[in-house]
Amino acid sequence: MTSLDRRYFMKLAGAAPLLAYVAAQDLAQKALAAVSKTAGNGDIYSHIGVRSFINGRGTWTYLSGSLELPEVRAAKQAAALHFVDIFELQHAASRRLAELSGAEAGMVTSGAAGAMASATAACIAGTDPAKIWQLPDTTGLKHEVVMHGGRSAFDNAIRLAGGKLVLARTDDEVRGAINENTAMIYTTSLGSRLEKIIAIAKDSRVPLLLDDAAGIPPIENLKLYAKMGADLYCFSGGKGLAGPQCSGVLLGRKDLIEAAMANTSPWEGAVCRAMKVGKEEVMGCLAAIEAWTKMDLSALNRQWNERAVRIQKLVDTVPGVKTEIQIPEEGNRYPTVIVTWDEGAWGFTVADCDRKLREGEPRIEVLTSSNPSLVPAVHEGYENPKAAKRADRIEIVSMTLQPGEELIVGKRLREILNEARKKG
Repeated sequence: MTSLDRRYFMKLAGAAPLLAYVAAQDLAQKALAAVSKTAGNGDIYSHIGVRSFINGRGTWTYLSGSLELPEVRAAKQAAALHFVDIFELQHAASRRLAELSGAEAGMVTSGAAGAMASATAACIAGTDPAKIWQLPDTTGLKHEVVMHGGRSAFDNAIRLAGGKLVLARTDDEVRGAINENTAMIYTTSLGSRLEKIIAIAKDSRVPLLLDDAAGIPPIENLKLYAKMGADLYCFSGGKGLAGPQCSGVLLGRKDLIEAAMANTSPWEGAVCRAMKVGKEEVMGCLAAIEAWTKMDLSALNRQWNERAVRIQKLVDTVPGVKTEIQIPEEGNRYPTVIVTWDEGAWGFTVADCDRKLREGEPRIEVLTSSNPSLVPAVHEGYENPKAAKRADRIEIVSMTLQPGEELIVGKRLREILNEARKKG
């Protein structure tokens, strides 16, 4: 027996309990499917011809973000039973967000992009009614937004409020870009880079907006950026926070939050009037934050990692396939299974595998280099031509998998890759 055969045998032996369990589950699923044909499967989307799916891609907006926490669903349902004054509600939510975050104030927005737009309008127009009505026309107003690190795929949220983008990749370029027309500095930098750019903003007396849309969990980030002195910072409500998909949170200085509210719905005539947030989203987002303050993230990480390990064990039984588990540094910072093989030798690409996973039953979505929601021209102006292009691969994000779905994903991927290997 060669060393290669020995390694394969060990992987197969290690996955044997999972394979036996999966086989038993298959029988149960067939019985359940027979019942479901008569009783209906309870999937409301199937009634209009839309296929729901197992989500191994992560909290992407075009794939409907995340699933709401039970506390969020309950809060939204309770909120829907009463009429309230939205002005009063947003100010009450602001006070509660301040208590939870340590920031001076906060507001619930229509996603992180909505927070970006409201923040930009606040820094340009303030609370002056004439200037608010003037936007997005910025004639005579400070309107330049220094983009620390270059452009963002989401910077149209800044431009639609009247902001003119000024690209600055380095700290020195940021310093050089600041002038009498600078209204705001925008950054997605974290850690020591964020500390440096905050210091530059303070020295220049220019408000800084930190966009950390996928920054929760950990919930500690809610307080961290206030302690670091960020003037404004925002999170998505529909990603890791698992709140309402069409919600976000903007936190920071009280004067800037008040200005952001003055430039946003329900104010008629405000440039961000279109970014409406309902009472259900406000209360649901607050409920999500409250829930995260009571969660054990270490326990959740263990569960997510266990799901990743189960997938890895099943897929590892395919000769010629390499797997590893990583936690990305950027969005979707959860245990993620990386799967690669020799595409050329097999005559089977990552795109082929992705398509088969999507076309099967149940539909399975995984992460690849493809982004169906990206406007094709969006990279123009901010893509770094020197950046090395990473080889494509299958990535499976464990956080968006529901209990037991990792076995379905691992089994399907194992079947697809085994078949492709034999044909290759």
